[in-house]
Amino acid sequence: MNLKLLKEKAEKIKWFVFDVDGVLTDGKITYDSEGREIKSFCVKDGIGIYMLHLAGIKTAIITGRQSEIVIKRSIELNISEVFQNSKNKLEHYNQLKEKYSLKDEEILYIGDDIVDIPLLKRVGFPVTVPSAPEEVKNFAVYVTIKEGGNGAVREITDLVLKLQNKYDEIIKKYCEM
Repeated sequence: MNLKLLKEKAEKIKWFVFDVDGVLTDGKITYDSEGREIKSFCVKDGIGIYMLHLAGIKTAIITGRQSEIVIKRSIELNISEVFQNSKNKLEHYNQLKEKYSLKDEEILYIGDDIVDIPLLKRVGFPVTVPSAPEEVKNFAVYVTIKEGGNGAVREITDLVLKLQNKYDEIIKKYCEM
């Protein structure tokens, strides 16, 4: 891992964009006896997202599936934009860029599978998780130590905030609330 390269990339980041299954969750889809979908989210990841917001970094979701649970979690976390049922993630990514006048280098994307490669190739700071296929890892500048749904998002939020020299200030703000 080239810390200098990571710092250069992190300093430009204004937006985090997340995939859901395998990133914000462990990638497992569970159904209850009535066929309702159940997803589990990591609380630490949620705190990391909240810390990003305190630092002025915006967040978005682009996911290939549709789920009411994702809407609920997005509202809880005050995520700015949510694109679900995305069959062409690059199309939604471009909409996000256009709406907020963003450049590729201002965006971090974390995805975990081959459908995420087009975004990983475009963004300024491409991230994936350890369980991602090698083809996906080849496009990431950072592979988290923690798995999706188990702190991967928190790991990368903390890393970027530290590389932007905002982490200590955010911790102080968080503790004063």
